[in-house]
Amino acid sequence: MSEKKMTSSRRHHLKSLILQIAQGLLEAEAAEAEQEKQRYMDETCPSLSLSGTVQDLQDLCRKLHQQIDIADEQRYDMESKVAKSNKEIDDLKLKVQDLKGKFKKPVLKKVRMSADAMLQALLGSKHKVSMDLRANLKQVKKETKEEEKESVGDWRKNIEDKAGMDGRKKMFESEA
Repeated sequence: MSEKKMTSSRRHHLKSLILQIAQGLLEAEAAEAEQEKQRYMDETCPSLSLSGTVQDLQDLCRKLHQQIDIADEQRYDMESKVAKSNKEIDDLKLKVQDLKGKFKKPVLKKVRMSADAMLQALLGSKHKVSMDLRANLKQVKKETKEEEKESVGDWRKNIEDKAGMDGRKKMFESEA
């Protein structure tokens, strides 16, 4: 069978018809929601009759305050139930994670990339940064200790020099 392609004018006409039908459905749904809201408000909140004495108005205010308190208590109870349920859900999620086991670290592939290529990949092609890693290092001069070389000599000579009072005197003078 050969399939015929739809012309652009036909496609545009069908699209506009679908949009009109959808718009009509949305308007009907909005009107139905408004009617439902109005019906609920009529049931729960009767119209006020303010033509009365001051005592009647005060009684009405007390009654409204009691209803407000009841509604606040119900709201608070619901919020506490929701918070408790959310906490239980989080705890259960943690337990499920623990039961599944620890996360396995994926094996990473080794990538050979120079420091310049890495900086270019991170910073983008706009920034031209060449980085010589050895240029930023401190220069450290190695110091050879001459004292250690002198003490390596004949150990018998050192003991003889330090023996007696003369040797101890030399030790204290050399330290000071």
